Amino acid sequence: MAGKRRLSLGVQVLIGLALGVLLSILSKDIGVRLEPLGKAFIRLIQMVIVPLVFPLIVIGIAGMHDVKKLGRVAVKTLIYFEVVTTIAIVMGVIVARLTNVGAGAQLANVDTQALGKLAKGIDLTKFFLEIIPNNVVSAMAEGKLLPIIFFGIFFGLALVAIGDKGKPVLTLFESWTQAMFKVIEYAVSFAPIGVFGFVAFSVSKYGIQSLISLGQFVAVAYLAFLLAALVLFPLIALVFRVPYVSLLRFTWDLILLAFTTRSSEVALPLLIDRLEKFGTSRSINSFVLPTGYSFNLDGASIYASLAVVFIAHVYNLPLSMVQILTIIGILMVMTKGLAGVPSAVLVVLLATATEIGLPPEGVALLMAVDFFVDMGRTALNVIGNSLATVVIAKWENAFDHKQDVLVAQN
Repeated sequence: MAGKRRLSLGVQVLIGLALGVLLSILSKDIGVRLEPLGKAFIRLIQMVIVPLVFPLIVIGIAGMHDVKKLGRVAVKTLIYFEVVTTIAIVMGVIVARLTNVGAGAQLANVDTQALGKLAKGIDLTKFFLEIIPNNVVSAMAEGKLLPIIFFGIFFGLALVAIGDKGKPVLTLFESWTQAMFKVIEYAVSFAPIGVFGFVAFSVSKYGIQSLISLGQFVAVAYLAFLLAALVLFPLIALVFRVPYVSLLRFTWDLILLAFTTRSSEVALPLLIDRLEKFGTSRSINSFVLPTGYSFNLDGASIYASLAVVFIAHVYNLPLSMVQILTIIGILMVMTKGLAGVPSAVLVVLLATATEIGLPPEGVALLMAVDFFVDMGRTALNVIGNSLATVVIAKWENAFDHKQDVLVAQN
């Protein structure tokens, strides 16, 4: 052997996860104090997102060379996002109805005080207007991906329009992105420590009592997530001839990282690089993946529809077909505005429940187990966006499956 084989990222994360749970069992006081370790790791990754995404968007758009190709990719991407998230919403409703989740549950009164901290809804007009940044530097400082993508598209098209004069900028951005990937490599070395601190804090703070009291909902939620990951996504992959199992094998450590940290942003910069190695075109990869983080949240879509029906069952409030169609229609629109809204999924859930006359106490009830459900929800979002990126690349004949790189992830 040339040298000692280093443990893969996934194995390191699993070790950090196990040690975090063990510490939380031995000493909750110490576990609660370890939150800064988890937050520090997430910040290490977050600090690279904007410096990486912006130049990649510009390089990707410039690589498409013409507006017609960009328009075609954008239309295909948005159609795919809308169709798949709508199927996810319908799936959540069907699973909730078939399992009758929440029916007959004997739950104590809940405190709705925490709901006051949530936004009362999502202003769609404001959401779409804010995609156009009035100050791109401010948007970058706040880490708002959609305005950054919007500006990056125009900047990339401008570089194409000025021809050779724009090549030095593209060369600079190419070197810049390589440096950012190296920074990510440094940051990822702290992943096991970050996961250890994050898990120790979370388990110590939330414990398992809330999980036991609402265990039925958590179990059904994970059943729905598994149906999406093991039935819906493979069917989509079959239609577009995407090597889905290979994709999961190649990204499993990043999915696990998102699961343990409950942050899909942690996986974003790593996924951009990983999917390019998997075979996606950089121009497709750089556009589809960041956009999907706002418009293709499959886990959140399933959760929201499942949760609304659960609340109705808890309070023994029958839902008519009109109300079910209303739920689906509202969520089709509102789940596209989750990015950048604090407690976004709960905001959407509260707005939807209120719209069809369900009590807000039900949303407060689910806040008790949101930590546990959010882990699966986030992981499914990452899987869905990885698949979407490969699908669009395949659709555009811009996918070259690289079998030889899969060995590195095993």
